[in-house]
Amino acid sequence: MVRMEDGGLRDRGPGPESQQILVELGEQNFDGIVLSTYRTACKLRFLQKRCNLHLIDIYHVIEAVRDAGLNTVQVHAGISVTRLENLVSSLFNQLSKRLPTTHTINPRESTLLLVQLILASVDSDPEGRLTVLSVKALLSVLCGGRLIDKLRYVFSQVSDSHGVLVLPKFDIFLREVLKLPTAVHEGPSFGYSLSLCRSCFPQQKRVMLNMFLDIVSDPPQCLLWLPLMHRMADVEPVYHPVSCSYCRSNGMTGFRYCCLRCRGYQLCQNCFWRGNTSGSHSRQHQMKEHSSWKSSASKFGRALGKTLGCVSSREPPHPEYPEEPERTLNLSNIVPTRPIGSEGEELMLSPVLPESSKSLSAAQRMNVEHALIAAYVNRLQGSPTVGSAGRQDQEPTR
Repeated sequence: MVRMEDGGLRDRGPGPESQQILVELGEQNFDGIVLSTYRTACKLRFLQKRCNLHLIDIYHVIEAVRDAGLNTVQVHAGISVTRLENLVSSLFNQLSKRLPTTHTINPRESTLLLVQLILASVDSDPEGRLTVLSVKALLSVLCGGRLIDKLRYVFSQVSDSHGVLVLPKFDIFLREVLKLPTAVHEGPSFGYSLSLCRSCFPQQKRVMLNMFLDIVSDPPQCLLWLPLMHRMADVEPVYHPVSCSYCRSNGMTGFRYCCLRCRGYQLCQNCFWRGNTSGSHSRQHQMKEHSSWKSSASKFGRALGKTLGCVSSREPPHPEYPEEPERTLNLSNIVPTRPIGSEGEELMLSPVLPESSKSLSAAQRMNVEHALIAAYVNRLQGSPTVGSAGRQDQEPTR
């Protein structure tokens, strides 16, 4: 049962699409993975790809949410299943138009699968209620794209106008997001509890954006699977030209694991995740995870560069953003009117700052504004000339 927008109930039940995707999930034998974090990430990555959500980034999600009119609705408001279906359908219809002819999807099938997955996640909570925030939370976590962009959007939904995290809002977000692990039977490891919200930032009274983004490099226990799922996506095409010490496969793809005690002992991700060992190697041995292949020569060159101070030994986990919420430029008297969303969502569409900059100076902000105005003036110059002064207040021809 899923609670509807009007307070009633609509009995959806586990439809054939929901059964289909769960059967396919079971066929992958992910339950054989020993470590719960990897097991959960593998399950959710499979569902993400099966629904084709890995082809949609957070910016397209924001656009679809705006087109559906949900950006102006309170996040705790209920939403009907029909409205959810329309939102998801628009996501995949637009995706189908963007994809090259060599890569096609079935928008209707993807819509049915994703809607059933969202409803199954909501139903995993006995008090499950389909709300605007639950839809935004689940879509933002399951869609593709960079994790840093997704977290910036999430922060815009759970922070106040001063750019400070509102813990009660974040608590609701956690409750919604952790329905995903629960729906794939990983609730015992990553289910929701009342103490989780405060445990995510135990030492902080005021959580600002950059502190929130540290989830990327230092996630709380309940969200360990989230950055791992993104790392899995990044390493899927990575090839390591070495054989696995257990299964003897000729080359590895994905992650590679090296034992720090057994010299030359390496495992492919499938064997490591399932706890396979051979010879004198033991599961208790410390392993190092590798997401790329580097030859001995390239390793030596990088080590030499570090010694000479030519290579930075540590890169920042994410760019630094201004702590104050970015204000959207008010060009309403210059730029033709267009529908816009909430202030938080406008923040997410702003360009990503270079990693080396901590904040935008006043001069830089002025340059950005001048560039926008100049671009629009050029656009006006390319438009038909206005015939008389009495017609100058008309909207320019597009």
